[in-house]
Amino acid sequence: MEGKLIDRLEAAVARLEALSAGEVSGRGLPDSGVEVSSDPSIVAFDDLMAQYAARVSAAAEKIGGQVLDVTKILLDAFSVQKKLLIEIKQTQKADTAGLAEFLKPLNEVIMKANAMTEGRRSDFFNHLKSAGDSLSALAWIAYTGKDCGMSMPIAHVEESWQMAEFYNNKVLVEYRNKDQNHVEWAKALKELYLPGLRDYVKSYYPLGPVWSASGKKASSAPSKAPPPGAPAPPPPPPASLFSSEPSQPSSSNPKQGMSAVFQEISVGNVTAGLKKVTADMKTKNRTDRTGIVSAGEKETRSSSPSFSKAGPPKLELQMGRKWVVENQIGRKNLVIDDCDAKQSVYVFGCKDSVLQIQGKVNNITVDKCSKMGVVFKDVVAACEIVNCNGVEVQCQGSAPTISVDNTSGCQLYLSKDSLEASITTAKSSEINVLVPATESDGDWAEHSLPQQYIHVFKNGQFETTPVSHSGG
Repeated sequence: MEGKLIDRLEAAVARLEALSAGEVSGRGLPDSGVEVSSDPSIVAFDDLMAQYAARVSAAAEKIGGQVLDVTKILLDAFSVQKKLLIEIKQTQKADTAGLAEFLKPLNEVIMKANAMTEGRRSDFFNHLKSAGDSLSALAWIAYTGKDCGMSMPIAHVEESWQMAEFYNNKVLVEYRNKDQNHVEWAKALKELYLPGLRDYVKSYYPLGPVWSASGKKASSAPSKAPPPGAPAPPPPPPASLFSSEPSQPSSSNPKQGMSAVFQEISVGNVTAGLKKVTADMKTKNRTDRTGIVSAGEKETRSSSPSFSKAGPPKLELQMGRKWVVENQIGRKNLVIDDCDAKQSVYVFGCKDSVLQIQGKVNNITVDKCSKMGVVFKDVVAACEIVNCNGVEVQCQGSAPTISVDNTSGCQLYLSKDSLEASITTAKSSEINVLVPATESDGDWAEHSLPQQYIHVFKNGQFETTPVSHSGG
């Protein structure tokens, strides 16, 4: 009797399994999108976003600018990860190449965040770097086993945040007594990963993502062969965060660049393949001198560009706090008139131009400028001249501090109200200070600041005096 009951149960199970397989083949997926989105792990990810990511977003909204931009990219990356987690529950485990293609959307968002840290250093560089580096924690989703070359998912999240925490701490220190919105943003960012993402991974994916056993197959990246006669494709770009290609030992690849040069030198006969230069090939004996550029052509080419190669010219107020004057060439009528004592002025990469600042500002910095003139009225903190060549700066009001660093050729014009300014110089030469003459004839008295010093050891210490030159 018991044997017949067992046989009947086994037959029923077999029929159920057959029906289930038929439904899967008919529909393509065993679970609908609604059912997957209600999975406890997906619901918990939504809770993670609502509890932690919302705090980061709220703080970024108060700060604005690049901090808000990089925070939006960060939230996009978390949204992409949620979509991938939903797809994983409907997809069979991919091979190495298929996994890289599957995770490509997440990698693109992460690279977008990292791109914001490139180029000229931003005032919010620590924010951008902290957010960009932290996104590598999302790569825990690429863990496929102990042989994949990654740490376990929980450890990977913690290690990734340690890299980002260096810059996050800089934000905390810099804005501790300045702006609590930045402090709140930095604290919320850390809590998003620790404990947020770490505890989520610990609860649902401690051994990595769980792929579907009967779902659709992950598509691999299509390999497109070049048409006959087409030029060779360019070299591949740098490996992405989820690169499917394992790193090859350097001995298996041919050496390139300077490594190849030194390798050839070590062979011995390095001149064997060189061509001999005959007398008619020398420049002085050539009849065809079309390749030689005349002095007239050089002058024409050098005077033709209208803006710097570094980028387009700028004169704008950023974030309501900082005036930026960049890459201005040959502009003699640059004016900043709508300014106040809370704003700063940053002049960068300008040449053969004149800037007038018609109002009191907090700070003025002139960086990497050549043949540049700056005229200002009052400055609250300091006027800094850095990495410049042949600049003239005139103070018409007051300036407590003027610093000149790594500059060759600088003329400082001081008004009567700024004669008590403290002038600091370092690694600079040809610094002249012009002050109003005692007479009322409107002339200037010129004083050159010493750039040579004599150091003499006396009474247990060095005494330093400037070199004085006596001339007839």
